[in-house]
Amino acid sequence: MRQRNWRLIAVGTVLLVLAMLFFLSMRDMTAWSNDPIALMRAVGEVSGGVGGISLVMIVFGLIGRKAPA
Repeated sequence: MRQRNWRLIAVGTVLLVLAMLFFLSMRDMTAWSNDPIALMRAVGEVSGGVGGISLVMIVFGLIGRKAPA
C-alpha cells in the first residue's frame, strides 16, 4: 500500500492556483503595454512552466511512497 504525500499535493495545488491567478491578472495589464503580444507570450511561458511543475508535484503526491513494513 502506498501513502499519499499530502504536503506535495497541497503545494502543487497552491502553485497551480497562483499560476492561473498570475496569468489572469497580467491579462489586464496588456492595455498599458507597448507590446502586448510579447508580454502575454512571456506571461504564458512563465505561468505554463509553473503550472506544469505544479501538475507534476500533484501527480507525484498522489502516487506517494511505499508504506513502511
